[in-house]
Amino acid sequence: MTDAGTSTSSADSATDSALAAEKQRQKDELYALDISGVEWEGAPGTSPDEERVEIAKLPDGAVAMRSSLDKETVLRYTKAEWDAFVLGARDGEFDLR
Repeated sequence: MTDAGTSTSSADSATDSALAAEKQRQKDELYALDISGVEWEGAPGTSPDEERVEIAKLPDGAVAMRSSLDKETVLRYTKAEWDAFVLGARDGEFDLR
């Protein structure tokens, strides 16, 4: 006989594992995507000749990001990851204190 807490814990663990597997599948697909033809954008008012962060919009709301000084290193974010970052930035989560 198992108590309700044990079965709930097992269900939560299975759900967590399924969510982690889905997130990993999404990241794998995102990094497998050919982005050689994407259009990179910098912040308004910046010049392509100056140091800046550039982003490119990818399918399904995903985003790629790179430094204008290191165009080979590209980070990719799912829509959920990018949305979380933007909301955190708006809320001041990354402000230096």
